[in-house]
Amino acid sequence: MKTLKQKFTAELIGTMFLVIVAIASTILPMTLDVELGVTVFVNAVAVAFVLFALIECMAPISGAHFNPAVTLALSRTGEMRKGEAPYYMMAQFLGAFLGLITVHLMFWDTNPVLLTVSENDMTFSQFFAEIVGTFILVGVIYGCVRGKSNATGMAVAFLVGGMLVSTVSTMFANPAVTFARMMTYAICGIAPLSGIVFMAMEVIGAMLAMFVFTKVLYPSQLDKKDICEPGYCPPKIIEVR
Repeated sequence: MKTLKQKFTAELIGTMFLVIVAIASTILPMTLDVELGVTVFVNAVAVAFVLFALIECMAPISGAHFNPAVTLALSRTGEMRKGEAPYYMMAQFLGAFLGLITVHLMFWDTNPVLLTVSENDMTFSQFFAEIVGTFILVGVIYGCVRGKSNATGMAVAFLVGGMLVSTVSTMFANPAVTFARMMTYAICGIAPLSGIVFMAMEVIGAMLAMFVFTKVLYPSQLDKKDICEPGYCPPKIIEVR
């Protein structure tokens, strides 16, 4: 049994490095005069690679949510222990902020800005895209957890990388990441008002996925003895006598 302290730390570190790769992989290519389309592709690959590694590392400890929308949904359907969701979310938002500061310090020589307010306003289509992106992200997590997949890390990483280059919003799908992006000068930033709308759309997408995947596709609750932390469902060991 992992302690709440361990889970809090895992969620903080995981979200921190998710934000680092999400933002830094858009800043570095632009400093090298890479074209915008190539930068988006680089961002997708970098996020997918790092997310897979983070899930494999942290899932046995906390379930590797790194996302308040995921935590909110899973906490309502019994896929995580009661009372832990608020601590997970605190860790995720704190980790996102620390990740943002870390990125800006890494690129201080290029642009000596620690915190700023993004001016990138979003449109209706991008708001809608956040519902779509978050829906399938949370849905895949439910499918992997309730289907007892042993490849959840790969499934989630591939999904995020693929959807990042398939959605007009580049699939933030994460309120903590959205929060951090409100305060960056990177091209992946988002203006605060648009960011608040993004967060609302992400919660809506997560709730829709929760309904569809737990009421329609995977309606049976896992037995308490079979509940595994999201992202880490080890195969059962069968003793041979």
